[in-house]
Amino acid sequence: MRRLLIGFFFVAATFQAQTHDHGGMLGTSMNSSNNKGTVVSFKSGTETVQAEMFVAMGKQRAASPVLLLIPEWWGLNDWVRDQARTFAAAGYTAIAVDLYRGQVATDAETAHELMRGLPHDRALRDLDGALEFVHKTVGAGAKVGVVGWCMGGGYAIDFAVAQPNLQAVVVNYGALPTDKTTLAKIQAPVLGNFGALDKGITPAMVEEFTASMKELHKQVDVKEYPDTGHAFQNENNKGGYNAADATDARRRTMLFLNSQLKR
Repeated sequence: MRRLLIGFFFVAATFQAQTHDHGGMLGTSMNSSNNKGTVVSFKSGTETVQAEMFVAMGKQRAASPVLLLIPEWWGLNDWVRDQARTFAAAGYTAIAVDLYRGQVATDAETAHELMRGLPHDRALRDLDGALEFVHKTVGAGAKVGVVGWCMGGGYAIDFAVAQPNLQAVVVNYGALPTDKTTLAKIQAPVLGNFGALDKGITPAMVEEFTASMKELHKQVDVKEYPDTGHAFQNENNKGGYNAADATDARRRTMLFLNSQLKR
């Protein structure tokens, strides 16, 4: 049921007159680009999978906190890499997890197919593998946060439910659980950024999630932007990008992560 709901959320969001124009995105059939981070490999169950790592200010330090970045339904494209570089410049080692195993969508139909074809349990297993990679390479005591957008936002909160060893979670317009038994498993503080005009992740859903988290005495900080819809942080979203709200959401995100991971 949850996978069906996630599918509905993102299909609905696609038809909000928000045209995503991702020029120059990279897939497995194209040559490597200087835009890419350092490709790292780690185990996910019996499989070996890859991610791209952008180290803090160009050099890994023992005290550098780590962020696992989970892309939108388009996959690991240059927009995600840009976010990773921004975090790296701010002192974080950012690891962009490639849940689609090298595939990238440039149109909504392909993105929907890739998202629908992604096994939920495999995605969480990949994220577990990425977290284990961090603990092995950076250190068992590394502070780790997770940031996701759109589909990745839904996986960020699901990962927080499944994995207690996280120190911060940022959900940007991602699908939200509301069952209190599920939410009770979340240990990390949660920041959420949502558009009140989002027809997939509606204000009612956001408010139910927030109320349930507060009733459970969880640390949660959610903001709904009244004049904004889905995917408002992505400037490639020609019909829905909101520069002012995107700037504010990024400011909130950085302040939140600094307070949780750099103290």
